[in-house]
Amino acid sequence: MPTKHINLDHGSGGTASHRLITGLFLPAFDNPILRKLDDSAQLTIGSTRIAFSTDTFIVHPFFFPGGNIGDLAINGTVNDIAMSGAKPLYLSVGLIIEEGFTLNSLELILNSMKTAAKKANVQIVTGDTKVMPSKALDGIAINTSGLGIIDSNCHISASFAQAGDKILISGTIADHGITVLTQRENLQIEGDIQSDTAPLNDLVLNLISKCPDIHVLRDPTRGGITAALNEIASQSRVEIEILEDAVPIRPQVAACCELLGLDPFSIANEGKLIAFVPESSVERALSLMKQHPMAKDAAVIGSVISDSKPLVYVKTSIGGRRLLHMPVGDQMPRIC
Repeated sequence: MPTKHINLDHGSGGTASHRLITGLFLPAFDNPILRKLDDSAQLTIGSTRIAFSTDTFIVHPFFFPGGNIGDLAINGTVNDIAMSGAKPLYLSVGLIIEEGFTLNSLELILNSMKTAAKKANVQIVTGDTKVMPSKALDGIAINTSGLGIIDSNCHISASFAQAGDKILISGTIADHGITVLTQRENLQIEGDIQSDTAPLNDLVLNLISKCPDIHVLRDPTRGGITAALNEIASQSRVEIEILEDAVPIRPQVAACCELLGLDPFSIANEGKLIAFVPESSVERALSLMKQHPMAKDAAVIGSVISDSKPLVYVKTSIGGRRLLHMPVGDQMPRIC
């Protein structure tokens, strides 16, 4: 480890996070299941395949256009389970609350969690609550864990990308991160910018029912599509090329990124997925995505060009190529 202390970069989903995981967590807990480093662990109990995932949410502000920390927590874990091709079924909820947090805010958050769980067709079946003294915590933190069932014929993992695969994204990038940032800093941006937080399990189950040969699914949250693509390249040992002009982004989000000097490829999303599919299935997969309300802006954004080395390139609008490195630091901490 290059540092002796934890800092905010370790929670960014980028290089510092990767070093923390591989340098400390993997050696401490190493086993074949954990070593895969997918969004959820894939377990087999008897003849049943199960996806299991956990996540903790510390977004600030707690309420933002398009959602709040409550529905974000439900959707985040539902999506992590769905990225293995599983049908999410049950969630747990753990809340750590600062003394002085208002009951009105807590009720709003819990109601949004209830609504999000109903929309995703999952049940919250167990939980825990702890209260911290005033100033020992900034408001509230929420942990959600979840279980889902994986069909026996479904085999999806970030380690399954293959040369020739086409890469699809289900919609515009950077909506969530820019929404949280503009609210946090009270920035007045023209146009409707709101978080994309949403459950993706219905979209995923529809996709895999008609495109069973999908190789990889990943929701690009912390670190954005930059981190997600680099993780997939590393786990599958493949070289990826992304077409810069093909990646969908809302004009107002792009303008905000340009104004603030931010890279939209490295900004978190909370309701989008990346899919790696064989070239023979790409048109069918894209058509299915575009027919779904969660993926109307879906697009093909690149391909796996070889299985020679784990690299990610961007082909720019002027025809050049640049390396898309794993994010080093955290552009915007506490966004999920």
